[in-house]
Amino acid sequence: MSDRSTPGTNRPGWDAETDYPELCEQLRKGFSEVLDPELGLNVVQLGLIRNVKIDDDGVIVKMILTTPFCPYGPSMLESTRQKAEQVLEREVTIDFGLEPWDFSMMEEGLDLGWGAF
Repeated sequence: MSDRSTPGTNRPGWDAETDYPELCEQLRKGFSEVLDPELGLNVVQLGLIRNVKIDDDGVIVKMILTTPFCPYGPSMLESTRQKAEQVLEREVTIDFGLEPWDFSMMEEGLDLGWGAF
């Protein structure tokens, strides 16, 4: 899966953006509705969606969590899968990545007042 970043953002580029830019935009809008209930931010703002691959067999969404022991992790993974299936009308698999999350993965320009940056 791709590790390239999207210019002007901290978000990694998705493999699917090359061949399916319109679907990726719809998917990004759908993912904006999937919130981390503890942080109150969506999975795109947090940078949890690391890649999306789309082909004839379906969709693979690579996703990480802010912490490996997130109590809401299973629910967030399932909500993300369901939202992707709803938006794309295709079978979706979540590839749960073990890449550690950090604040630099969040969207640029978010001022949360956490004092962590």
